[in-house]
Amino acid sequence: MTTSEQLAAAFEKLYGGQPRIYRAPGRVNLIGEHTDYNEGFVMPAAIDFSTWVAITARNDRSVIIRSTHFSDYAEIDLDDIPSRGRGHWSDYPLGVAVKLEEAGHRLRGANILVHGEVPIGSGLSSSAAIEISTGIALLDISDTEIDRLELAKTCQRAENEFVGIRSGLMDQFIACFGNAGHALMLDCRSLEFTQLPLPDNIKLVACNTMVKHELASSEYNARRAECEAGVRILSQHLPHAGSLRDVCLDDIERFRSELPDVVYKRCRHVVTENDRVLKATDALRSGDLHAFGKLMRQSHQSLRDDYEVICKELDLMVDLANQVYGVFGARMSGGGFVGRTMNLVDASSVNLFKRKVGRGYNQVTGLQSEIYVCSAALGAERVH
Repeated sequence: MTTSEQLAAAFEKLYGGQPRIYRAPGRVNLIGEHTDYNEGFVMPAAIDFSTWVAITARNDRSVIIRSTHFSDYAEIDLDDIPSRGRGHWSDYPLGVAVKLEEAGHRLRGANILVHGEVPIGSGLSSSAAIEISTGIALLDISDTEIDRLELAKTCQRAENEFVGIRSGLMDQFIACFGNAGHALMLDCRSLEFTQLPLPDNIKLVACNTMVKHELASSEYNARRAECEAGVRILSQHLPHAGSLRDVCLDDIERFRSELPDVVYKRCRHVVTENDRVLKATDALRSGDLHAFGKLMRQSHQSLRDDYEVICKELDLMVDLANQVYGVFGARMSGGGFVGRTMNLVDASSVNLFKRKVGRGYNQVTGLQSEIYVCSAALGAERVH
């Protein structure tokens, strides 16, 4: 039985009636870390782990949402929408309904059942997956069409303003525009993107070290502030510099004496990381996975030494991965201080990777890592 059939059966048991079913994928980011809020370049891929939404319209304006993973439920009245979430899992999907209404899209009430394959807290963007899948479902049953870019931006606003998490657009964007067998190089300033085919023999392997440091969110905000400080200083000499996107490495070196050492290092990471994404794009186009892997290793080193967002567990897991035959590249992935890595692995070496990395990590740390083997998948769609 497929996920959609199982979800339809569970929905009918809860609510009655035959639902429409939608899905949106999680994502990995191959390269391009901390470049998004600096108007730079990123390279995400949608993955074959999805969040599924079953839905039917109601005759009133209530939206009732349940999940196969939680026993509780949530409800809002679209004629009396709240301005903020309440710290509940339902804030992500219900926030989308709120922001769609605020944007002038009149929605019908709905009964919703959510099923998530994207592990929560895994770094695979379960939040954007539930936002986008709920968004396309609510719009469709309301006979309302908006373009996918508007949907992605609306879901980002829901996360920023309703949930209260200061996130970029990348996760929602790739959930909308992902393509099977492809990564996507996104220009975070213009939102122009290029689809890049991935070789058939490649797996995208995400690892969770199962550690999270309390300073993660405060340090993330500090890095953003340090980048902004760098732009303020550099723009005094470079009037065109509205963000680090407008700065090259020669500029940073030329004015290094005016940049505090920490700010200099943060700027150097962002500028060199943007360059690595562009080079990685060329490497994928030419099918040179060894060159791509070298860029991933350089990205990890820069995140460790210049951006200083890597904990010892992350460094260990990347080191273990780079020792496995068939691994083209490995690096830290995500905001930092939270233990997630991204690995480009030959499909024939996946079992070896899981065994050696999982065992080696456990022997050193005593922790059992989570390893997710992914393929690049299609973006959001109606399934049934």
